[in-house]
This record gives sequence, C-alpha cells and structure tokens, in this order.
Amino acid sequence: MDKRLLDILCCPVSKVPVRPLTSNEMEALNAAIAAGQVQTVAGTAVRTALSEGLITTDRKVIYRVEDGIPVMLPEEGIGTVQLRDFPATA
Repeated sequence: MDKRLLDILCCPVSKVPVRPLTSNEMEALNAAIAAGQVQTVAGTAVRTALSEGLITTDRKVIYRVEDGIPVMLPEEGIGTVQLRDFPATA
C-alpha cells in the first residue's frame, strides 16, 4: 500500500490512524474467520479470509483491503474484541 495514502488514512469513526496488519495478526484473524467466529461491526458474518488489512493503532478495529483499496466503511469494520486468540501486541 502506498505510504502516502497510509499516512492519511484513519478510522472513520474514532479518527485513530491505521497501520497494516502484521503476519501474526492476519493469521489469527483468518483462523477466526475460518472457524466462523468473526462478524463485522454491523453484525454480518465475515466468511472470506483477508489477504490484506489495516488495523487502528489502538488495535480495536480492522478494515479489509480489497485489490489494494482500503474499505473504510464503519459498518464493514471488524472489532478485535471478538477475536479470542488475537496477538496481544504487534
């Protein structure tokens, strides 16, 4: 992802900056998705693994990136509280 774009992106609700998910975070998220344990903020089940994602720097919300384009819609965010085995630190 373009560094300039990443520098200006933030959560549309909290305005907290975002950063790319680490490989450990991505692995934990996709394992939870595969187990059917992940929902968006709107309550929709997430059924497809992410190949790329952004997480707020306070580590509360994840946004998917599709074909290099961040999907920064509030209702499409994934809250990390629901992820039991999510890494404690980045």
